[in-house]
This record gives sequence, C-alpha cells and structure tokens, in this order.
Amino acid sequence: MKSYGQFCPVAKAAELFCERWTPLILRDLGAGSTRFSELQRGVPLMSPTLLSRRLKQLESEGIVERRKDGTGRSHTYHLTEAGREFVPLVEALGIWGQRWTRRELEEGEIDLSLLIWGIERRVDPSAFGQERTVVHLHFPDQPAAKRNWWFINENGACHLCVEDPGYEVSLYITSTLPDMIRVVRGDIALGRALADDTLLLEGDRPAIDRFRDWLVLSPFAAVASKRPKAAV
Repeated sequence: MKSYGQFCPVAKAAELFCERWTPLILRDLGAGSTRFSELQRGVPLMSPTLLSRRLKQLESEGIVERRKDGTGRSHTYHLTEAGREFVPLVEALGIWGQRWTRRELEEGEIDLSLLIWGIERRVDPSAFGQERTVVHLHFPDQPAAKRNWWFINENGACHLCVEDPGYEVSLYITSTLPDMIRVVRGDIALGRALADDTLLLEGDRPAIDRFRDWLVLSPFAAVASKRPKAAV
C-alpha cells in the first residue's frame, strides 16, 4: 500500500481504504461474503493473485480476519471490529455515488456476471415459501451461452444454475441486460418496468404475485439522483 507520507489520520485511513479494489472487497465482506470464491464474484476484473494479496494485506493491518471453515480444509474471511467500522463509510460512498454519479451506463459497465451475483445474493427465497420454486431469467440480447439463468428457491435458500436443472419453472422473467441492471440499480421503478413490459413476467399466478417480494433491489435503489440533467 502506498503511503501519503503524512501523520494525518485521514491520510493513514485513506492509505488502507482508498487502495484500488479495497472498498469493493469491504463492501462484499460487509454484505456477508466470506469465501474467496464469493469475493472473486464481486470483483470479476481483479485477478485471484491480487485478491489473495490484498486480503493478506488487510489481514496484516487488522481489518480482516481469516478463519478455518467447518471442514478445516479451507478458510473464510471476516471483518474485524476495525473492519466493521469501515462499513458505514462504504454505505455512505454508495449513497453519494447513487445521488451524484447516476448516468447512462457505459458499455464496460454492463456487467452480466456482477448482476447475476447481486441478484443471487440479495433475493428473498422465502418469498415463495418452503417448497421448491424455480425462477428462469432470460436475456434475449445476450449470446446463447449467457442468455438463460435459473434460480432454485427452496427451504429458505437460493441456488443459481447456469444450465436447465430440469425442474418445473414457476416464474419466467424476460428483460434485456441493460434494463435489468437499471431496474436493480433503481434507475427504472420496478412498478413502471412491469407496467410497460421492460420486465416481462410469465408463469404461475402465485409466483408472479410474489415476484416483488423475491427480487430485492440494490440497497441504494431508493436514493434519488441529484445529478444535474445536463450531465446525465
């Protein structure tokens, strides 16, 4: 980590927090990710080698704690007390970003893997009850290999499948990838997206009725933009 060469506590904290990728790692640890593979999904452009090195740096600084998992063969990562104090800063950063940087998505920001990871992590599988409920998400604008995704909701847990699991589908969702990102991010109100078929729902009536409870939007979706219209 590069030093600002100052004794100021703002500088010392920034040396830790403002290193590239670190706020995103702290974001995901604060949201409940504990395994290396989970953290990788939150920073898909970060190499595994760099992620491993950054976690070791954060561990040496007392921000992250590494623990053996239940099998004793691998490790999980957790925020320490010092690390947890960064969480409100991450949340404040997200609120500021939602309020002042919201604009049209650029091509490099339309990230399918990050969207799918976010949906899988945030949905409320209990919205459908305890019985198995399969949700099929379809992106007609994507290549065939990345067009279809299945979310199996059962016993209070959600599991992602990249191939048809063979179960009966209760709810079909169709949307373009950019529009789905805009809905999850809060750029398009969910009610409006459903009314004008930006999100098209088909399937069992009970599953359709519970869709709003199942799809949990970004925690910043309700933050209104204050970005000047000329800049959007």
